Amino acid sequence: MNVGVVKVPVRPDRVQSAHRLQRDVTRLSPPLLPALGLLSAGFLLLLLSVSALLSAAAGSTPHLKSRGSYRISGRSGVVSRNPATMVNIPEYYAGKNVLITGATGFMGKVLLEKLLRSCPDVQSAYVMVRPKSGQSPQARIVDMISSKLFEKLQDEQPDFAQKIVPVNSDLTQPELGLSQEDQRTLSENIHIVFHCAATVRFNEPLKDAMQLNVLATQKMLALGRKMKQLEIFIHVSTAYANCDRELIEEVIYPPPVDYRKLIDTLEWMDDDLVAAMTPKLIKERPNTYTFTKAIAEYVIQKEAGDVNVAIVRPSIVGASWKDPFPGWIDNFNGPSGIFIAAGKGILRTMRASNDAVADLVPVDVVINTTLSAAWFSGSQRHHRPKNILVYNCTTGGINPFHWGEVGNCINMTFKTNPLEQAFRRPNVNLRSNSFTNQYWTAVSHTLPALLYDCYLKLTGQKPRMMKTISRLHKAMMVLEYFTSHSWVWHTDNLAMLMTHMSPEDKKVFNFDVRQLHWAEYMESYCMGTKKYVLNEELSGLPAARKHLNKLRNIRYTFNTVLVVLIWRIFIARSQMARNIWYFVVSMCFKFLSYFRASSTMR
Repeated sequence: MNVGVVKVPVRPDRVQSAHRLQRDVTRLSPPLLPALGLLSAGFLLLLLSVSALLSAAAGSTPHLKSRGSYRISGRSGVVSRNPATMVNIPEYYAGKNVLITGATGFMGKVLLEKLLRSCPDVQSAYVMVRPKSGQSPQARIVDMISSKLFEKLQDEQPDFAQKIVPVNSDLTQPELGLSQEDQRTLSENIHIVFHCAATVRFNEPLKDAMQLNVLATQKMLALGRKMKQLEIFIHVSTAYANCDRELIEEVIYPPPVDYRKLIDTLEWMDDDLVAAMTPKLIKERPNTYTFTKAIAEYVIQKEAGDVNVAIVRPSIVGASWKDPFPGWIDNFNGPSGIFIAAGKGILRTMRASNDAVADLVPVDVVINTTLSAAWFSGSQRHHRPKNILVYNCTTGGINPFHWGEVGNCINMTFKTNPLEQAFRRPNVNLRSNSFTNQYWTAVSHTLPALLYDCYLKLTGQKPRMMKTISRLHKAMMVLEYFTSHSWVWHTDNLAMLMTHMSPEDKKVFNFDVRQLHWAEYMESYCMGTKKYVLNEELSGLPAARKHLNKLRNIRYTFNTVLVVLIWRIFIARSQMARNIWYFVVSMCFKFLSYFRASSTMR
């Protein structure tokens, strides 16, 4: 097929008209050309002005009023405004009254300190505290804010304590143990609730775990529904609430049982019967803690009503990363006790997978996420999504760190900066095989503990090492499930939250764990256990290193004596053993001679 140029016929009259127009224009005198240009420009400006007036009139129409730039973020269907139209986090908390449960716990302390220090214009922080060990709530708060954690806040805001309002309460009691006056005060004044209180004991009896983790949450929601100015209710859960799943999304999963029937059943059932049926209830979950935390989330979903709720799910919460200073930790819970046992040389072997992800998350990362989540959901309470926003506050999918690396960091840190009066040199080993771990537990834990207790008895002291080893083994059994498995957590909402923060808020309330350098963090974590849990001064490091060298010399001496004994018992008394020994030695000498000769020839 031939392709040619198509010629379109042109009408002669059109050509003549065009020539006449061109001739007339060229005949115009030069002074008239600028006039025509000005006339055209004026006409164009007139059109633009009319267009602008029409646009302004349309913009002033009430039903077309602009509210900022909205967009759908992630899978949660969050209708969110442009960050430029939102106030920053400290401005949001300015003038607000905040209620915190669990304020005397590890996370609650950090939350209170961070809130008061980074949001200095917050009106008041009401903290629900129960009397304990003969101390009133007020006395407990005074003791808490006198700790090192609050020193930085004390320097920046000497009068910060005036903003803290202790509220006498007990979450296990009807109506949370609140007086009628306190209920009225909270109902009329509170804008933001942080529900952090929970039992963190993994092996808590089911009745107690339900009381503290589920029923207390139910009561807090009921109180929240009475609060006239409430903007956001933040519930702190755990990333392991649904650990029976390998993939955990930022959604609330239904529990395996009807929580209402379970609550009714536990009211009349005796403790022995509850203990017998607990394994069947929790099914594939490892303990009552994760089971009741999952139920608490579902209770929130079903009973929140008009309360604006968001849920934060941290994984294994560890020492602080940056805020208020690196390495702050004040308890033996979770991995901290294991780290200390390893540093003391008591823990030598542990059941864990070297390749499993150690989903540690610094406590200040969790708190920054929590405060930011409250800001975001509280600011957009009039445009909140249908589903409750859930934030998986984890590190494994963003900046993974493995248990094998954790063990190496512990050994390196405590060999360089040893704990005082160590029992043995730090050398923890992780083993995935159960039989191998049991063997080394007997050899490295039980046998040395028995020998040491015998020594204490002979010297007239009270034996204590076997008791310590027994407690250590119980703690390791509790953590074994989490150190031997890995999970995949979706963190879409966490990423979405970060995109809505201003550059300044991202610095002050940083939860971007991509910036976390694990080796440095683990060193500060281990040193934090030394300084803040064991209260050991850094000035004692030279003596601790000297003691560690002494333990090394003892170990070398013991190994030498052991070799000599084996020689005397098995080799010196047996002709066959001697022949084998001489053969091995001669082969070694021949190999060395060959190696030396080869090196000379080169």
